[in-house]
Amino acid sequence: MVILYYQAVMEVRVRIAPSPTGYPHIGTIYQAMYNFVFAKKYNGKFIIRIEDTDRSRFVADAEKVIFESLEWFGLKLDEGPEQGGEFGPYRQSERLKIYQKYAQQLIGQGNAYYCFCSKERLEQLRTEQQKEKLPPMYDKKCLLLSKEEIEKNLTDKISYVIRMNVPKDQVIVVHDNVVGDVEFNSSQVDDQVIIKSDGFPTYHLAVVVDDYLMKITHVFRGSEWLSSTPKHLLLYKFLGWGESIPKFAHVPVLLNPEGGGKLSKRMGHASVDYYRKEGFLPEVILNFLANVVWNHPEGKELFPLEDFAKAFELDPFRVDVKPQGAKFDIKKLE
Repeated sequence: MVILYYQAVMEVRVRIAPSPTGYPHIGTIYQAMYNFVFAKKYNGKFIIRIEDTDRSRFVADAEKVIFESLEWFGLKLDEGPEQGGEFGPYRQSERLKIYQKYAQQLIGQGNAYYCFCSKERLEQLRTEQQKEKLPPMYDKKCLLLSKEEIEKNLTDKISYVIRMNVPKDQVIVVHDNVVGDVEFNSSQVDDQVIIKSDGFPTYHLAVVVDDYLMKITHVFRGSEWLSSTPKHLLLYKFLGWGESIPKFAHVPVLLNPEGGGKLSKRMGHASVDYYRKEGFLPEVILNFLANVVWNHPEGKELFPLEDFAKAFELDPFRVDVKPQGAKFDIKKLE
């Protein structure tokens, strides 16, 4: 594969962060395609970080199959658990002390707090909010606990999570390079759990900490994460990293062929393994993935992956793809 290279003023650093909770999904390759092409166009680094914090759904050999699938598609990685790099470790399960450090910093600043509420209380709160037709949000009950109460609960080893302390009535603007600027009111943002009761971080804390420490410059992720971005922007601000926020591109998600929602991992033809066994060529699949979200300037439907690089500009950052979801219709591949 030949990609036209440009010398970037900054070092472009992008990443994919799959979870080994199952075998690789075509959506993983779709996200990797954006990152790989953008990194290669601007002589940057394409990084993989394994988000293995959901221990209840962990699949032992899924990580190995993820690497094999990326290799099959020719999406060569520059840094990761197997490749190494100066910003490791690249598995989140090996970074727990890092997340705990920043969670404690947030607590000390008043930007996060311990929550000792039981599952039963949280379910009751959710039921009451549903009856009142209110959005399900935590009511900040544990924010009012005294220092003595918190210390006693910790001494008594009462189960807890750590939550963000989201300020109210602030306008948060997400600068997105696919859909444009989107405004959110912080009053509609929940006090997100950032450390779970098992001591592992949730996605929201881990992604901010890791993207900052790994010097990620641009984030390509599915449009379903747009509504979570205000939480991430607040965490950047709380941690004093407001000048290092990466540029975001929330790209269209792949839809089921009928258009009825996001392409599901449970659908047989969503699995990368399906295409390998059926004899599909990887370059044909990549061409199809690029085709469903991008119109070639010359009207071509068949083109090499390097042509997809024309969809990106670095300065100012621009991603020229369709903002709406794209149907993944396997019949067009056959």
